[in-house]
Amino acid sequence: MSAPHTTVPVSAVVPRAPALARWEKTKNRRVSWLVECVAEATGTFLYTFAGAGSTASFVLGNILKIDGLGSLLQVGLAYSVGIALALAICVTTSGGHFNPGFTVHAVVFQGFPIRKALRLIVAQIFGAYIACLLVYVQYKQLIHTAVDALKGAGLYESLMFTPNGPGGIFGLYVNPGSNLGYVVLNEFVCDFIIGICVFGVLDPSNHLASPTTLPWLIGLAYGVVIWGFSPVGVAANAARDLGGRFAALTLFGTAASGGKYAALAALTNIPAILLAGLFYEVVFADSTRAINPDWHQIIAAMQANAVRKAGGESGSPSPPASILSDEKLTA
Repeated sequence: MSAPHTTVPVSAVVPRAPALARWEKTKNRRVSWLVECVAEATGTFLYTFAGAGSTASFVLGNILKIDGLGSLLQVGLAYSVGIALALAICVTTSGGHFNPGFTVHAVVFQGFPIRKALRLIVAQIFGAYIACLLVYVQYKQLIHTAVDALKGAGLYESLMFTPNGPGGIFGLYVNPGSNLGYVVLNEFVCDFIIGICVFGVLDPSNHLASPTTLPWLIGLAYGVVIWGFSPVGVAANAARDLGGRFAALTLFGTAASGGKYAALAALTNIPAILLAGLFYEVVFADSTRAINPDWHQIIAAMQANAVRKAGGESGSPSPPASILSDEKLTA
C-alpha cells in the first residue's frame, strides 16, 4: 500500500452519522484528555480482568480440590492475550502505556507532559481496580466457599493473603518466609527484560517486529516472565499491583495490605523500565538504519490524524519523526 493511502481518514470512505460526527469533533477538540484516560483504564481493565479471572480459577480450584480448573500456564496465557487485546483495542487512542513504568519513562526521556502522565497513571490503576472488583463479584460464591474451607481447615491465617489464597487473586503477595532481597532481584530482572522486549519491538528500524505483531510480542514477553518467575514473586506493573491491592483492601480490609512487599511490588518496575530504556537506546538503537515500511506508514497516518484533529489539512503530513518522539506511541 502506498504511503498516501495511509493518511486517508475513515470518514472519507465510511461516513459517520451526523450526530456521531458532531460528537467526534467535540471529543477530539475538547475532551481528548478524558478519552485517553478512559482508553488507558480500559486497557488495564482488559488484561487485569483476563489475568485475575484466570488466577481465580487456578487458586480456587486448588483450594476446593477441583482438578483441571486452572494452571500457571493458563494464567500466563490469559495475561498475554489480555495485554495483546488491550494494545490492539486501545493503543490508537491513548498510546497504550497501560503501565506507570512506561509512562514515567516517557516523561523522563521523551518530554511527556507530567500532568498528562499523572492522569494516565490514575486511570491505569483505576482500570485494574474495577477489573478486580468485577472478578470478585463473578466469583463471589466460589470465593466464599474457599474462604470457609480454609477456616474449617484452620488455614485461613496462613494462606488467605498469599499467592495461593483468595486474597492472592486480587492483591500480589509473596510466599511466607520469602527473602525480600531475592524477591526484589527477581522483580527487577523480570521488569528489565520486559522493558528490553517492549523497546525492541517499538524500534521503527526493527524489520522483524511490525505494528501488527507488536501486541502479541509484548504479551508473550509478559507471559515468559509469569511462566518462569511468578512463583518467586512478580508484579511487573504498578497499575496491576496497586489496582489489585486497593481492591483487596476494599474487599478484605487492612489485612490485605501486603506489608513491606507492597511498596517493593509497586515501585521496583519503574527504575527497571527506566534502566531498560536507557540500555536499549545506548546499545541497540541506531537511527542510521532503514525504517520498517510498516512503521513508516503507521507514523505517517498518526501524524496526519494529529493534523486533522488540530483543524489542519488532512493531506500530506510532514515526514515522520522517530516513533519514540511521538507521545502517542510510547508504550
